[in-house]
Amino acid sequence: MDHPFVRKLRHGARLTREDEVILTRLAQPVRTVSARGDIIPEGSSSRFLPLIVEGWACRYRLLPNGKRQIISLFIPGDLCEPFGVLPRFMDQPLAALTPVTAALVPLSAIGSLVRHNPRINEAFWWDLLVASTIEREHVVSLGRRTATERLGYLFCELHLRLEMVGLVNGLSFDMPVTQADLGDVLGLSTVHVNRSLQELRLTGLISLRGRSLTLQNLEGLRELSFFDADYLHTSILFHSEPMAGRIVDPRE
Repeated sequence: MDHPFVRKLRHGARLTREDEVILTRLAQPVRTVSARGDIIPEGSSSRFLPLIVEGWACRYRLLPNGKRQIISLFIPGDLCEPFGVLPRFMDQPLAALTPVTAALVPLSAIGSLVRHNPRINEAFWWDLLVASTIEREHVVSLGRRTATERLGYLFCELHLRLEMVGLVNGLSFDMPVTQADLGDVLGLSTVHVNRSLQELRLTGLISLRGRSLTLQNLEGLRELSFFDADYLHTSILFHSEPMAGRIVDPRE
């Protein structure tokens, strides 16, 4: 199976097979972190770009009163820092929500690649654009969507992002995070998350069995949560029918 990092960047540029080999070598896993462990603690020096190879991770802020806000969710194929410039130190910790395998990519290696390869340069800038728009939509959800709309929007977005890296089965995908994690992403209590899950289930929009989440009515869920996939800049068309989970690239 192709590396998730390569699968993701294909949506941002027309990579050659040689480009993909280079990117795969760049993203070799170098460390594993157990669930709930810090991949990079707050305040540590920043010399590498963390890349998630397996598992789910997050960037978070912990307030003095013990409350946590998850700033970003990271899935396989995601760089956890912008590729252009690294801060001198990590002002927010990066943690594993599940067992994680990560690559720590030297910024110098990426810099050399993008200077000499226009296709890889385009792919990295696209990746930065997508990461930025995801953060902006997260702010919109926190400020203007109801609890149920926030949850529905997150599920639609995760389905799209996971499909880009080949980690969905039609309209179903693995949802390994807890309701408490979802609450910390969405600015909700666990009670509110549970109520929103029940509402989405009762209306037939989703089903959840164990860790497997199925979007039973993708178009209905998108309509409910005001989800428009254009902000992910994929240049691809997604179909809502369960048997049509395949990504179609109109450039082909």
